[in-house]
Amino acid sequence: MADRSGLFAGDNPFDIVRAWLAEAQEVEPNDPNAVALSTVDGDGMPNARIVLLKDVEDDGFVFFTNYGSTKGQELDQSGKAAFVMHWKSLRRQIRVRGTVTREDGPQADSYFQSRNSQSRLGAWASQQSRPLASRDALVAQVEQAATEHGPDPIRPPFWGGFRICPVEIEFWADGASRLHDRFRWSRQGRVKLWEINRLYP
Repeated sequence: MADRSGLFAGDNPFDIVRAWLAEAQEVEPNDPNAVALSTVDGDGMPNARIVLLKDVEDDGFVFFTNYGSTKGQELDQSGKAAFVMHWKSLRRQIRVRGTVTREDGPQADSYFQSRNSQSRLGAWASQQSRPLASRDALVAQVEQAATEHGPDPIRPPFWGGFRICPVEIEFWADGASRLHDRFRWSRQGRVKLWEINRLYP
């Protein structure tokens, strides 16, 4: 399948995501892998925040966080999430909706070890999303984490990854006179084939 400038070429949406992300890495000044992640709480009230997408797999998208954070708890409770990636420089965006599972094994260990030691100590010290008395209190907790876990800490049991396995991926590219290009890949489950539709802008 091909469209304007080959932007939507191919029948595998993950290949398109990788291609667009690679282009964004050349032109976006900061965090081209930033996504606005949306979750809902037990009452159905939505939440949104920016996280960094760390891996585009053959059938999913992976990012990492504190499992005890607000987003971690909401992801565990609902098992569903959505995100949008937007690149102003390219005038493109990608929307994803799907089911969520934890990535709590070697992949999470490997990513955690790739971070610098101060970031790893910060992960140990932070009770993410909970009230904090002062910045001094946080600094003291980091120092305590360094004492307890040393300069090369392993991954905390409360920190790891989440994998979003999409049931829907939508690509949007800016067009002249607001005649934008939109294509949606959708499926009923992970084993189902993708249905591809062009959408009105």
